[in-house]
Amino acid sequence: MVANGVKVNRSTVIGAIGAVAAAAVGLSATVVLSQSPREIQIDGSSTVFPITEAVAEEFQNQSGGAARVTVGISGTGGGFKRFCNNETDISNASRPIKQEEIDACRQAGVEFIELPIAYDALSVVVNPQNDWVDSLTVEELKKIWEPDAQGRITNWNQVRSGFPDAPLVLFGPGTDSGTFDYFTEAIVGDSGASRADYTASEDDNVLVQGVTRDRNALGYFGFAYYEQNRQRLKSVPIDNGDGPVPPTRETVENGTYQPLSRPLFIYVNAESAQDPLVKQFVEFYLSRPDLVDEVGYVRLPQEAYEVALQNFNNNKLGSVFAGRETIGVRIPDLLRLEGVQ
Repeated sequence: MVANGVKVNRSTVIGAIGAVAAAAVGLSATVVLSQSPREIQIDGSSTVFPITEAVAEEFQNQSGGAARVTVGISGTGGGFKRFCNNETDISNASRPIKQEEIDACRQAGVEFIELPIAYDALSVVVNPQNDWVDSLTVEELKKIWEPDAQGRITNWNQVRSGFPDAPLVLFGPGTDSGTFDYFTEAIVGDSGASRADYTASEDDNVLVQGVTRDRNALGYFGFAYYEQNRQRLKSVPIDNGDGPVPPTRETVENGTYQPLSRPLFIYVNAESAQDPLVKQFVEFYLSRPDLVDEVGYVRLPQEAYEVALQNFNNNKLGSVFAGRETIGVRIPDLLRLEGVQ
């Protein structure tokens, strides 16, 4: 369903009266009854969308009628624009908030709490009929996607000698996507630096469809979208200098899938967090890392969820991830740093 130009979760969540049983970190809470329905507004990353959607649906299943939760997919950048304009309660993000977004929030008087919620193995994929790509190096990915490649690297045999004389058909996130920002920084070396002659969308399902329909296609998006479509897609192991490594839960957890492993986030408006229903929703979110696994991402260490919950309940404002290198770092260690907004 689409409302005001934003895709809304088809199972719009109506929720919450009574006790919500929590798992992982032993949470429990009781929702305060409201005279009128309270709508929780969430927008942002399509990468994070499956997690938030799953949490929202479970929240509905264990609740009764005091709220609605709507989840949009305008991309990380688009979500932050709405968030910093005080239009949403929570923003899904597949990268840390940028300094200019922090400044926009500050100018609008919006304070926020930063909460990492999962790991992603950003996945490079090709069509299953592609029988020539067994892996790609970081250098080859850069050769494909850097700005200088536009109109110049248009054939597979230009990527590597021995690849066929076949058109290189590219699919990737749009410029409002946090996946676009992360990929260009990790692969090209400059966030936002990319060729523009490819099919772009903030909706990862559009990218999945594009790759599945063209034998010569290559694209990239979040791991969950590969996992959900693994019968129709072929993932490409990435060689960062130590041999090809495929995107899997194991390679994310052991730190070998580099440089495309990354943390995923939700950002909570600090004023909204004082609302009992929003507070309960976030606590429920942090108590259900099993849903991270269910939709196809990789859960953080349990300690990370415990520290994140403490930070949320202590109203810890600002970002400790913005501008920091997150490759190979321990998320709980970063969470203990003082936030700077």
